[in-house]
Amino acid sequence: MTAFPIFPKAERFEKAPLGHISLVGAGPGARDLLTLRAVDRLQRADVVFYDRLVDPEVLDLTRPGAERIFVGKHVGAHSWPQDRINQVIVAEALKGRRVVRLKSGDPGIFGRASEELDAARSAGIPIELVPGVTAASAAGASLGKSLTERGLSNTLVLATGTGCSDDPLPDCTRLSTPGTTTAFYMSVRQADRLSRELIDRGMPGESHVDICVDVSKETERHVAATVDTLAQVIRRDRITGCAILLVTWAESEDANARSIRMPECAHGTVVQDMLVT
Repeated sequence: MTAFPIFPKAERFEKAPLGHISLVGAGPGARDLLTLRAVDRLQRADVVFYDRLVDPEVLDLTRPGAERIFVGKHVGAHSWPQDRINQVIVAEALKGRRVVRLKSGDPGIFGRASEELDAARSAGIPIELVPGVTAASAAGASLGKSLTERGLSNTLVLATGTGCSDDPLPDCTRLSTPGTTTAFYMSVRQADRLSRELIDRGMPGESHVDICVDVSKETERHVAATVDTLAQVIRRDRITGCAILLVTWAESEDANARSIRMPECAHGTVVQDMLVT
């Protein structure tokens, strides 16, 4: 296994009378997108609690002998509710173990990190956040395009189309205005609603959308659509899995014309043509 540098920040955990917890971002999928700090924490961990979307190659970076426990959630199946996850990571740390809670993407972006941070702090357990590459950044890089562009989109908004039980359908389009690119997480099932709300806000129906599926994984693909055709394209291409929607509302009409050119993705695959109706 490749040796990685040891980070001084971790030293305070080694001397703690209790164990400690690291909330580690696994990034969008590819293990070479992990930070060095994330790899360091995986190689120190006694036990790793990991999510459904964490790639098996990322788990291979854990040290030999470390326990791996799946705590993922599937749509409609919550065998590991958040309260239970909070309890088990704290319980393991109270035994003096080094715990990694491994989350896809960045744990601080739609990763429910606050609940796990609060649970650890309430129990007096040292805890840290190790950021990861979030899906929006990885999608832009894979497309070979900037998420912001002078004269086209000078504001980036991160939003989710699926909320919690108290707010299952959040008002995720409220910050979308001319000059913005909005990255919609967990929104494939909400495509009809998103299109309707964006158009109601005044976004032109021909505004460009990049649908980025399984970013940085072997199954990655990119599909182009417009706000008008978004839901229809998703159904046509049977997109049901992990995808992020990048919606650009151009600052000006001229800029919008530039935004709908078909880019090539980083793997050399030409993005599919928009659906013509």
